[in-house]
Amino acid sequence: MKSFTTTRIIALTLIGLALLGLAYVKLATAEETVSVPKGALAGDLLLDPCTYSTENGSYAADCGTLVVPENRADPHSRLIALPVTRIRSLSDHPAEPLFWLKGGPGLTNMQLPWANRFAEDRDVVLVGYRGVDSSSVLDCPEVESAVKHSTDILSKKFFDSYTAGFRACAARLTDEGVDLAGYTLPHRVDDFEAVRKALDYGRIDLLSESVGTRTAMIYAWRYPESIHRSVMMSVNPPGHFLWDPKTTNELIGRYSDYCSKDASCSKRTNDLAALMGRTDVPDHWFFLPVKDSSVPVASYFGLMETTSESAPLNGPMTLSSWLSATDDDASGFWFQSLLGDLAFPALGVWGDYAAAAAIDARASRTYFSSGEQGDTSNLGYAATAFIWGGGQLADAWPAVPGDDEYAVVRPSNVETLLISGELDFATPPQAATEELLPMLPNGHQVVLRGFGHSTSIWTEQRAAGTRLINTFLSTGRVDDSLYKPQPVDFTPEVTQTALGMGIAGAMIGLAALTVLSILWMAVRRKPRFGSKTSPILRSLYAIVLGLGGWFAGVLLVITTMPGTPLDDPWLATISVGLPIGLGVYYAWLDRGWPARTKLIGFIAGVGGALLGAWLGFHAATDLFALVTSILGAIAVSNLALILLNVVREGRARRPLPAYKEAPGGGALAAGGLSVGSSSGR
Repeated sequence: MKSFTTTRIIALTLIGLALLGLAYVKLATAEETVSVPKGALAGDLLLDPCTYSTENGSYAADCGTLVVPENRADPHSRLIALPVTRIRSLSDHPAEPLFWLKGGPGLTNMQLPWANRFAEDRDVVLVGYRGVDSSSVLDCPEVESAVKHSTDILSKKFFDSYTAGFRACAARLTDEGVDLAGYTLPHRVDDFEAVRKALDYGRIDLLSESVGTRTAMIYAWRYPESIHRSVMMSVNPPGHFLWDPKTTNELIGRYSDYCSKDASCSKRTNDLAALMGRTDVPDHWFFLPVKDSSVPVASYFGLMETTSESAPLNGPMTLSSWLSATDDDASGFWFQSLLGDLAFPALGVWGDYAAAAAIDARASRTYFSSGEQGDTSNLGYAATAFIWGGGQLADAWPAVPGDDEYAVVRPSNVETLLISGELDFATPPQAATEELLPMLPNGHQVVLRGFGHSTSIWTEQRAAGTRLINTFLSTGRVDDSLYKPQPVDFTPEVTQTALGMGIAGAMIGLAALTVLSILWMAVRRKPRFGSKTSPILRSLYAIVLGLGGWFAGVLLVITTMPGTPLDDPWLATISVGLPIGLGVYYAWLDRGWPARTKLIGFIAGVGGALLGAWLGFHAATDLFALVTSILGAIAVSNLALILLNVVREGRARRPLPAYKEAPGGGALAAGGLSVGSSSGR
């Protein structure tokens, strides 16, 4: 019998490709980092031709690295590197270049898919944020772990562990040689100014959104002569890294007004604001637990956007969950709770959040010491309490001299356009209207009816937005003539309740199918599966077993061990590897084999699956790690059993020793050993 049959060769080839694929994923998903080029000096900007992808295709660009001191206040500071991309204008006579400043905090500044909307007439420049995109990143796994393991993100216990994580992170980064005093918004502004000078630009235009508008304000205050015009979208004035409960209620009231004028919504309630105020979040939906502290926080984040582009967290979908809860359907709340477990730990680079938020530390102390605060049923307060650790974050990250310098609004003569969404819970338009606009003699504000935060502004009525921004940058005029009131859709095509029911049904159904499948394979009477059925069970059906096993593990964890993260490596390894290993083993098994062969096969099949699940899980990140964990378990389990078969068959083909009859009727081996007679013992 040949050990390497055609079927085995094909199987080994597929397994090899799967393992190579996992290795490729591991390498491809590794974070790209910049580094200080050898011999580079502070201020050096090294660029090479490249292309930049936009929503309208690729554009010619220059990509490279800016070298800057980590702390400009320290003459002996080490150097760090920042990525820089210049998207080249299509015009032979470009206007003032446009510098982009994204929101966050903790998010990259190197992504602008709609750069094409501005590159027709001007260069578009992206400068990486120090602490996020730079050669030194303020990652805080200590904080991420605290969020992942929490069962109540609005409890004193969580606030203590959360801020302890920030302290531990700051201490570790300092021990590693990171100068945290260099990771402030003013230092970030100085990076942009260094790029402006290195590219030999005169005055530049700024386009910013959300938290990026705070950086744009500081830029205009520090270097007013460098700024031509500034467009701020979803404006965040000083003191507004916190969300005011009264403003939250005002915005819910606006949604309530829209609801009263909408036929579908008004049928469900005659007062949306009152309904939300009297609705309690249950602690269970059937047997599935709902983290009642996660729901108000997730709801607040959901209310930030109005566009369907932000699904499954947007205003209409979030409000639908509250409306359904009054009909005793908490599936939407369960979905929000589950989504919070997945999304909250990965909101961004936590160290950058602490460093940027430090500029509002004084405002935070005032906010949390006020007797008006403390009601976690108010969505805005709940979200603020989560992000600020109940106010403890203000003292958990090292203070930097000069943090208070830009903690209040300053006047600026830079021509500035403020664009706000009427229903924006993240950066409510009232703050820009009442606090920033009066300090801008050359300022203008446009409040867009029916719009939410920045994603809504970018993705809804795109032609109107492009005209508004480009016209202002070119002429200083405010042309919002293409805008129409954006309708608020209270009947989204997909709701959080539907997603909750669908996900719960899929989890329970696949988990039950996996358990029943393993039991059936274990007790079936036939000695083995056929030559066609076995490969299918060991490959395609094993995918179902892996996914169902993970769902079973998740159900077990969220119902009995709520402090266990859903991306825990052991959860993935055991819940994926065990059912796949058992399924592959039973599909391989011949019940007529000796017990020792069965035991070795069981160890090889299950052990290989567990090993493969572990390796696969660490080949990728986020939910994609589930896919690679399943593929790894299937590949290694099958590989182990195929190799076991090859070894068994190799031993079976070994020639037996030659025997001859010995005196007394026994058998005498060629070497003279008597076998089978009393004289041979």
